[in-house]
Amino acid sequence: MPIETAEFGRTGHTSTRVIFGAAALAAVSQSVADRTLDVLLEYGVNHIDVAASYGEAEVRLRPLLRREPDRFFLATKTGERTAAGAREELHRSLDRLGVDHVDLWQLHALADPIEWDVALSPGGAIEAALAARDEGLVRWIGV
Repeated sequence: MPIETAEFGRTGHTSTRVIFGAAALAAVSQSVADRTLDVLLEYGVNHIDVAASYGEAEVRLRPLLRREPDRFFLATKTGERTAAGAREELHRSLDRLGVDHVDLWQLHALADPIEWDVALSPGGAIEAALAARDEGLVRWIGV
């Protein structure tokens, strides 16, 4: 039975209603990750959500993303609040994932008002996100 799909915000992407949360891959072997990711292929899941802070998850996704380019809407996140820290974390994520861009880059767990202020002020993570979008490293920005 196919998984229902829906438009994902304003992105124009039609995502499966089941999005794979790759935090599940944070501390597993590549073999376990591969078997888990085969389930995504089996059921047609087409949206993966990962974060720089999810242990080895980005590394575990790399073989699948190389084998199945453009099959998934790929989202990752940064926990950094400054432009310099966020930019560094994005480049690390792109390298670990083995991709040249992600579809969505989000400011992760942005809940504290002080962190909001830092992230959205000059020199903040939003500055890095806008530059990364202009450079084609990310397609969409979110929180």
